[in-house]
Amino acid sequence: VRLAGVQRKHLTASLLAVAFLTSFGSSMLYGYNLAVVNSPAVYIKDFYNKTVVRRNGTGLSEETLTLMYSLTVSVFAVGGLLGSLIVGMLVTRYGRKGTVVNTTVLVFIAALLMGFSRICGSPEMIIIGRFITGIHSGISLSVVPMYLGEIAPKNLRGFLGLVPSIFIGTGVFVAQILGLHELLGKEEHWPLFLSVIAVPTFIQLMLLPWFPESPRYLLIEKHNIHATIRALKWYRAKCNIQAEIEEMQEEQRSLFSVETLSVWKLMLDDTVRWQVLSVVVINIGMQLSGIDAIWFYTNSIFENAGIPAPEIQYTTAGTGIIEIIAGLIGCFTIEKLGRRPLMIGGFAMMGICSTGITLALILQAHLSFMRYISVCCVVGIIAGFCIGPAGVPFLVTAELFKQSHRPAAYIIGGSLNWLSNFTVGFVFPFLQVEAIHGPYCYLVFATICASVAVYVYIVIPETKNKTFMEISQMFSKKEAVLETQSLIHVDQLKLRKLNGYGGLEHASVEFDSSLSVP
Repeated sequence: VRLAGVQRKHLTASLLAVAFLTSFGSSMLYGYNLAVVNSPAVYIKDFYNKTVVRRNGTGLSEETLTLMYSLTVSVFAVGGLLGSLIVGMLVTRYGRKGTVVNTTVLVFIAALLMGFSRICGSPEMIIIGRFITGIHSGISLSVVPMYLGEIAPKNLRGFLGLVPSIFIGTGVFVAQILGLHELLGKEEHWPLFLSVIAVPTFIQLMLLPWFPESPRYLLIEKHNIHATIRALKWYRAKCNIQAEIEEMQEEQRSLFSVETLSVWKLMLDDTVRWQVLSVVVINIGMQLSGIDAIWFYTNSIFENAGIPAPEIQYTTAGTGIIEIIAGLIGCFTIEKLGRRPLMIGGFAMMGICSTGITLALILQAHLSFMRYISVCCVVGIIAGFCIGPAGVPFLVTAELFKQSHRPAAYIIGGSLNWLSNFTVGFVFPFLQVEAIHGPYCYLVFATICASVAVYVYIVIPETKNKTFMEISQMFSKKEAVLETQSLIHVDQLKLRKLNGYGGLEHASVEFDSSLSVP
């Protein structure tokens, strides 16, 4: 009750409005673009084939058509990779909110290209449009949780950090509903279906510029104390903001001689090696868990499971409701349960259900009810993903690093996330048919999910309700223990005092200066 009272006290209308606007106009588009190519796949392939016949006089082979469609699906991830690589430069130059606002132009360009592709008779416009939407989503997946994590008080950082994941699930659901034959699922409507992404982004562009920039960015990077105070007063209720300013100033002092790190310097920094490794594992695991295979190819998975063709579109749309409900459960329980249980439980649930899909697909030829077990496992994978792995990795990436290291950390996490996304999106249709002969490909995903769950259990500490400085010091202790053990092995019993990022400010043992790290 006390925690709920604290949350109600600090959860202001401004915080909710920014969380809604950034997620509605950016994060939701990621989910929408993941699922939008699922329903009109037959029409898009037919458009490709007819265009090639008109140009060359001959149609495409089935293999070439599959390759072109796989490229259309997976080029979204190539754009996402590019977006994740440039996000560090953008957030440093334009700020967190500034990056969200300025990159909306990408969505309008992509919507125009895809919307007029059939009129112009150009499959290339669809592929380029998908690539550009990927760039926008690559930027958004990093900058939105970064922005929300920095404007939120520490007791609400988890709640606001998972709002984007709810909207990702909402985006998938909207694509599934609009893709029904009764709405935009007809052949003549697929260009509009692809380009409707401009609507939420336009609403975001009209309203978000009225809200302040991240207070942490204003103080730590821009050294503007007056703008910081104004922003905090905007985002906070009638609470004392002095403590938050002092905490930010403490972090600012610790980074006084530290510039914003590049990716290469971050990877070489021994004081954050466990944080970097954790970001690598959870972001790769998030995509290689198999969720993109489920989202990209839901219809074909249900078809292989034996669901009658007329019922598939409704079954697929029904899974979208599960995504939203699971996302809401994660959002409203994260501050009570913590980050670790949601990640461990989510990945474990996905691993179990991936194994279940394999067994169901193998046995459905002999047991007719197994087709429904297969559908239940698909729902279980989606629910497990949306409860934790969908949003917590982006939140944890923000929490594990200080201001100077955070942009580079998001570049690493985001680029690996999108590389894995591309791999699954491009390889899965061939993997499903040839490489591991159908159902056994899900065992690969099950193994990855189990491995990530074990890693999170062993390595990543709970970051709930802790400041960025406190989280940094938790990892410092881990580094100090490892270093102590290393020194004991070589009979060096004097420890050194660590300075700079991730350092222990108060050491109980004297450190030998001759052993200091440059």
